[in-house]
Amino acid sequence: MSSEAILEIRHLSKAFGSHQVLKDIDFTVRPGDVTSIIGASGSGKSTLLRCVNLLETPTGGDILFHGESITGRQVDASGYRAKVGMVFQSFNLFNNMTVLDNCMIGQIKVLKKGKDEAKQNAMKYLERVGMAPYINAKPRQLSGGQKQRVAIARALAMEPEVLLFDEPTSALDPEMVGEVLEVMRGLADEGMTMLVVTHEMAFARDVSNYVVFMSEGVICEEGDPKEVFANPKEQRTKEFLSRFVKG
Repeated sequence: MSSEAILEIRHLSKAFGSHQVLKDIDFTVRPGDVTSIIGASGSGKSTLLRCVNLLETPTGGDILFHGESITGRQVDASGYRAKVGMVFQSFNLFNNMTVLDNCMIGQIKVLKKGKDEAKQNAMKYLERVGMAPYINAKPRQLSGGQKQRVAIARALAMEPEVLLFDEPTSALDPEMVGEVLEVMRGLADEGMTMLVVTHEMAFARDVSNYVVFMSEGVICEEGDPKEVFANPKEQRTKEFLSRFVKG
């Protein structure tokens, strides 16, 4: 595996009117990295992910994908999003479609795959997340944890190079969090490149190989998770982690 960067976030800033949400954000994602972005609510984490996925347009700075800027006007956003997939807090499944169709439509529309190939691929990933028995169900018939596993299968079916997760467990009942984290842990073990905004500190500490702590729109501290969790250098990091670290 080359250590060449897949994504480079360079001096990224984002303002909504006069409100500066992100300031000078700078980090790199390499193949196989599992990067967790942690921080209090309102620190800019989800906005950062939405900029990386081109759901928001950065105000300044740049985002490079394999060394090419993706922030220009001429970028094919849906082609880029096929390679940099996203799993949302609120699942964003199509409620009028079955589980199987949810996992096929992007492949057919964006990747121009035939129905048979798209179905075969969708089934592979639905099996991977334990949702193959539910292919004919509609989202409303599923629990939150099941919906999120379908959303992960749908993103995987596009065979992206990077998967972005925007607080994938925060809309779930506590007893369903584990099943989604289990799937994500499995993906990490298989070498999937992941950028994860999360409140699940054990995941950030134990599964990631890099952690970015954000506070008030800036990166306050970053590095090896074991180091950041065991010996945070910045006062803000210490205060934030002291709420979570219970041995």
